[in-house]
Amino acid sequence: MSGTSEGPTAAADLDGSAVTESDIATPFRPDPPSHRAAFAAAPLAMAVVDREGTVVDANPAFGELLGAAPEELTGTPAADLVDLASDTRTWHAYREVLRGRQAKLRCKRRLKHPDGHSMWAQITVTPLAADSQGSPGVLLSVADITARRELQARLRHLQMHDPVTRLPNRTLFFERLTAALEPESYEQGGTGRIGLCYLDLDGFQAVNDTLGHRVGDRLLAAVAERLTRCADEAGQGRATAPLVARLGGDEFALLVEDSTGTEQLADLAESLLKAIQAPFDLSGHRMSVSASIGVVERRAAGTSATGLMQAADTTLYWAKADGRDRWTLFDPERNAHRMTRQALASTLRPAIERGEFKLDYQPLVGMEDGRLRGVEALVRWNHPQFGLLTPNRFIALAEEDGSIVPLGRWILATACRQARQWQLDHPDEPPIFVSVNVAVRQVWDSDLVADVAQTLAETGLAPHLLQLELTESAVMGSAGRPLQALQALSDMGVGIAIDDFGTGYSNLAYLSRLPVSVLKLDGSFVRGFQYEGEGVPPNPADEVVVEAMIQLAHRLGLTVTAECVETSAQASRLRRIGCDTGQGWLYSRPVSPDRISGLMGVKA
Repeated sequence: MSGTSEGPTAAADLDGSAVTESDIATPFRPDPPSHRAAFAAAPLAMAVVDREGTVVDANPAFGELLGAAPEELTGTPAADLVDLASDTRTWHAYREVLRGRQAKLRCKRRLKHPDGHSMWAQITVTPLAADSQGSPGVLLSVADITARRELQARLRHLQMHDPVTRLPNRTLFFERLTAALEPESYEQGGTGRIGLCYLDLDGFQAVNDTLGHRVGDRLLAAVAERLTRCADEAGQGRATAPLVARLGGDEFALLVEDSTGTEQLADLAESLLKAIQAPFDLSGHRMSVSASIGVVERRAAGTSATGLMQAADTTLYWAKADGRDRWTLFDPERNAHRMTRQALASTLRPAIERGEFKLDYQPLVGMEDGRLRGVEALVRWNHPQFGLLTPNRFIALAEEDGSIVPLGRWILATACRQARQWQLDHPDEPPIFVSVNVAVRQVWDSDLVADVAQTLAETGLAPHLLQLELTESAVMGSAGRPLQALQALSDMGVGIAIDDFGTGYSNLAYLSRLPVSVLKLDGSFVRGFQYEGEGVPPNPADEVVVEAMIQLAHRLGLTVTAECVETSAQASRLRRIGCDTGQGWLYSRPVSPDRISGLMGVKA
């Protein structure tokens, strides 16, 4: 019959070779002797495991690794011998390899030898080809990686520790901090809080510069020992001691996991300061150093490593700014003010271009007749986020970053233009002068004389109707270019006033040589007058001091303006001792230009 043949039936094997019925019926024969010999002689520990996970054969290296004869291991569950069932993920992967659903499993395990020593092993499980009876199995091999693991551990230790102090370095510190802020770290127990002391040595650079880096390194190592001792003492009776790390340079950090509150961190910071304050003896050099510490303590939930470190860095800056050799606790309100300050600083220049500033004017009134003599221009910032801001919120920032120069030009031009407009609107009234505050940086960073001359020319305002105010400390210390500028302005006819007089240098001899026309008495002198007529006797010393300053000013040909006049009693006493003009809420708060128009020609 077509398609048939006599003799054994042939079948196609997977590799295309012919397999006969007699071959199929042949019972299972062990591996050729050469394979068997290789298995037995192999230095790598190996075992053949059936699909049920039982060891069916093991080589001598496998037995030696586990401290047993190979035949004693036969019939034993392989997973028990090499700890494959200790975690769910590995156990599942192992079962998948046994069932032929996964190609390979590789994992690391710490195994304990019967003689007591431990070792690290890399375990590999790979499927074997099906035997002649179709029973799949796997080959389990175990490599001793203890030496490699120990080398890796030593390398990691070197990588994660500072060579000078032997403390954990920045990398390890952030690794621990990040782990401590993971939810599983604080949700399973503990206080759920975290604390940080961020420490910096005061004046450490001077040690390096004068004694050399070798002494500086010895100082850092000695400081590290003291910090570690404090951390160990703080950790007594607790699960773990604070982690001490060197973050770089002379900066150290102590991380307190499961902190109990700010009191615990404050006590730790105090102990750190005292430990560092004790003198150091280093190779014949006896020295004393101090430290500044920023302290942060908060709930771990919702806290990031970056946020915690930013708060600590800010607080450390506060500690240094407050005088050094101290610790400072993070203050959210103070930080919010700092953030607001930064936000204002970053938007100052664009705000000038966007026209977000405006001027209010506060009257300057003659003490004798109560009539309006002039106004002081006071700048306000209509901030889109923070609302209407007074000068004390942003002028210092403008001086720091130089934006006071364009802002000052705008104030000068706006004030002069408005003063000229009042003059035009009230031709029958004596013109009033406008007083504009000027920062010293405007003199140094711009040509103030040219700016004033150009503004007066453009607005048509007479020079004697412009008064420039500078603080006493700025004017009294003037020399060189600032003094030349003031002299040129005075020669131009512009009035020069010293603001807040009596609070700065008060160099009266130098005052006689300055091109000044007006002294504005600081409000602190005027406040001492406020109780007369209210049942409380006045302080005679207040009046004597103010009267002496007024008489001195008049002898030098200067006029005097009293600031912060709030009551009629104050005004009466100032008038009696010869004060020329007054400024304060008794007369008016700073108001808009149209309100000033209403006050012109009116007796206060």
